[in-house]
Amino acid sequence: MKAELFPFRLRSCVWEITLACCFRCAYCGSSGGKARSNELTTDECIRVAQQLAALSCARVSLIGGEVFMRNDWEQIAAALTTRGVKTCIITNGFRLTPAHIEALLRVGIESVAVSVDGPADVHDAFRQAGSYARAFETIRTLADAGIPVSVISALRADNAPRLPEFYETLRRLPIFAWQLQACSPMGNARSGVDVDFDAHSVLRFIRSIADTAPFYVGAADNIGYYTAEEGGVRGLPGVVFRGCHAGLDTVGIDSVGNVRGCESMYDDRFIEGNLRERSLAEIWEGPDAFAYNRRFQRAMLTGKCAVCPHGDVCAGGCRSYNWFRAGTLYESPVCAYSAKT
Repeated sequence: MKAELFPFRLRSCVWEITLACCFRCAYCGSSGGKARSNELTTDECIRVAQQLAALSCARVSLIGGEVFMRNDWEQIAAALTTRGVKTCIITNGFRLTPAHIEALLRVGIESVAVSVDGPADVHDAFRQAGSYARAFETIRTLADAGIPVSVISALRADNAPRLPEFYETLRRLPIFAWQLQACSPMGNARSGVDVDFDAHSVLRFIRSIADTAPFYVGAADNIGYYTAEEGGVRGLPGVVFRGCHAGLDTVGIDSVGNVRGCESMYDDRFIEGNLRERSLAEIWEGPDAFAYNRRFQRAMLTGKCAVCPHGDVCAGGCRSYNWFRAGTLYESPVCAYSAKT
């Protein structure tokens, strides 16, 4: 299909290159720990990288599992960066070595994000003793090497109330951003993890520090929306949530080549195709692909979202979070705006 006739331009991708991980966190949405037996080979991954570049994808985030547990991660990253695709890595920070630092510099990684859940007792409880200290050591090592580093925190009932305490620690670290996202009840988190927290309190907290924090602070797309704080809680001043982008300009790829609109839509019913069977362009440009977003109309909104004055822009919030919290796509069950109306 001619590019000028196709309205959906791929801009970003989250690519899970392995499920192998040194942890088995109780809240892991992808149930990481052991690599799948049929994960994409190195050659297949390089072909995927070529296809992403051919579609002019501007940025790819490599995730796991744990990226550094895949021995060919550097080859995969280089296949992207050498083709002009900005590439970042999300890691738990536990296995980083001097050799990894050298490789990150060699391939020109744009940035590394380290997952840290909160204060040491919270973080170590779901991983293992010493993992918090190791994550902070990794952050400092990356920064000392000149690699931009950020922190991602997945919010639950146990850690959300302790954000102010955690911020006092983070503000002394050499990071450029802190992203707060809601822990979604998928994968391991479907049972045994209390994912409830007061989203409006989180938004107020972000707004209270956004102007003075020594780094960008932002809420991810599954927290919100359109409270008085909107425009000051998405990481950059004036930026507002403009609906789910899954299948519109972003895509997710898992370690066996399944393609979804978003890698957080971790349910087989959202698989649009597999890269061992069809090219990324064929999947992306399919006439019926990602219909839940590409054919969205306001009339599809349900519940409070159907009558919300921001429905045209918000479009019901995060599709993935909606699905795993309430089994619906077009109504946010935890919208901070609707909770106050």
